[in-house]
Amino acid sequence: MRIHALPEDVLARARGWAGTDEFHELLESPGAPLRCCLRRAGVGEPLVLFRYAPSAGRGPYEEVGPVFAHMLPCGGLESADVFPEAFAHNRRLLRTYTADGRIHGGEIAEPEELNERIEELLNNPLVAEVQVRSASHGCYLFHITT
Repeated sequence: MRIHALPEDVLARARGWAGTDEFHELLESPGAPLRCCLRRAGVGEPLVLFRYAPSAGRGPYEEVGPVFAHMLPCGGLESADVFPEAFAHNRRLLRTYTADGRIHGGEIAEPEELNERIEELLNNPLVAEVQVRSASHGCYLFHITT
């Protein structure tokens, strides 16, 4: 499995727009789930909160939602093959997408079964990616491919 944080070009654009309009807020929010490095924000870290549409979910399945990222480049994701610790302790919505961006399915997974469920979902030849989302709000956190 390969974990994907937000792409660098998306982050660079959001950082460039931070604080300039209502779609790119500059703020501090300790504990916010960061999509640049897939950890939680610390106290005093400047962040940008902006709208993001994941690449899967095209056409009528496209969704736009709020995401947090460090305002300054942070070095990104430490490991692309290990489920991020900061997101491993809560129930997660696992939403699957086909290669053409259509929703294939979705389910809620408990923390202790996340890795197993993701592996099973990715073993389906129709599934191109699994989006990991907040179970309570449905917010996009990151996606996983094979």
